[in-house]
Amino acid sequence: MARTRARRPQAAAAAAALALLATACGGGSGGGSGGETLDVWIMEGTHPDATAYFDRVAEDFRDETGARVNVEFVPWADAHDKFTTAIAGNTLPDVAEVGTTWTPEFAGAGALMDVSERVGSTDAYVPGLTEAGTVEGGLYGVPWYAGVRSVIYRTDVFEDLGIEQPTTWKAMREAALTVAEERDGMTAFPVPGDAVYQALPFVWGSGADIATRSDGRWTSGLDSPEAREGLSFYTGLATEDGLSSTGAATWMETDLQDNFISGDVAMMIGGSWTPAAMLEADPGLKGKIGAFPIPGPDGGYSPSFLGGSHLTISNTTDNPDLAWSYIELLTDDANADRWAEATTYFPGKKKQLEPYTSSDDPLVRPFAEQMSEAGRGLPATENFGKVQGDKVLEAMLQEILTDEATVEEATSRAAEEIEQILNKDS
Repeated sequence: MARTRARRPQAAAAAAALALLATACGGGSGGGSGGETLDVWIMEGTHPDATAYFDRVAEDFRDETGARVNVEFVPWADAHDKFTTAIAGNTLPDVAEVGTTWTPEFAGAGALMDVSERVGSTDAYVPGLTEAGTVEGGLYGVPWYAGVRSVIYRTDVFEDLGIEQPTTWKAMREAALTVAEERDGMTAFPVPGDAVYQALPFVWGSGADIATRSDGRWTSGLDSPEAREGLSFYTGLATEDGLSSTGAATWMETDLQDNFISGDVAMMIGGSWTPAAMLEADPGLKGKIGAFPIPGPDGGYSPSFLGGSHLTISNTTDNPDLAWSYIELLTDDANADRWAEATTYFPGKKKQLEPYTSSDDPLVRPFAEQMSEAGRGLPATENFGKVQGDKVLEAMLQEILTDEATVEEATSRAAEEIEQILNKDS
């Protein structure tokens, strides 16, 4: 799962009680709804009170269908191995939450059901999330929720220096330069070498792609003039303008957050869940944090990665209709609103996102606008997980930031490696 989030494990006693209840109520997924039990895997840590939330959903589901639900909470750290083991043994649950970056992999393994006909038109959903769940024209993941990255900044610093919210790349650079000149010791705009999602808006914003598929073959756009221009701007904030720090070349996203909380960072790209985590860590930051969508080169927005979850149906389920009914219930307006309010993640349907894009909360609306107007997914192929596992993009960034390679050299190597990985066995 390619996301950064705080994990809050569910109480062991509550999970045990839920498992005991499910056992007492009967086991096994099956054909008809009356008296049947639906097995569901949900990732642990996203919702602060997941047991109560899913107990309530289960009650509603039983009222509607007569079926019981057995929910198992799976830690994110263990989830991928658990999935691959279950796929090999044909022991997947009926319904499972799957991270958006994993859906193509599991679909490619033949584990997930194509729900295209059940969904029909995908117009109701945020495009970046349906794109992430689409493989070879089939939709294998129903968008559930997601977070997105935008620019987070210190409002007190901007106000003191008379800086307005930037609306172009040039204006963002000039804002950072002003901070660097006036705030000695503060990193104006860190460029982290181990946080790829912060760099992708400058690839996409320039009009390039990580990789696209045509005539059965994947071609990387990282070595295109557009991608090189975007990456040159982004990494140049560090290598040419000195707006980052030497240590940031190995920073992860958590390092950005920690240094912002400590007062050492003025502006950074961070997730929609990050401001809440910052305020929890340091309540003194209240009123000092702002956000704005990542600008495009000359205005508008640069696309930002949508990291979230799909709801999927296993190909081994005995009752796909019952499984689909549960997904419909989880994603209806009432449950989507309850989930979003508790988790700070946004719902996957456009209509459900509208209250957030019109919110008066300055730490909500910018992220919702980013997700609504400019959210993107990674290349939807089962092999992209190896690109991530091999840290191809991280290596590219770090080579540039440490002057081990030019932008041209690093992007050429990364593009070649990506194409080799994505076209393997194709």
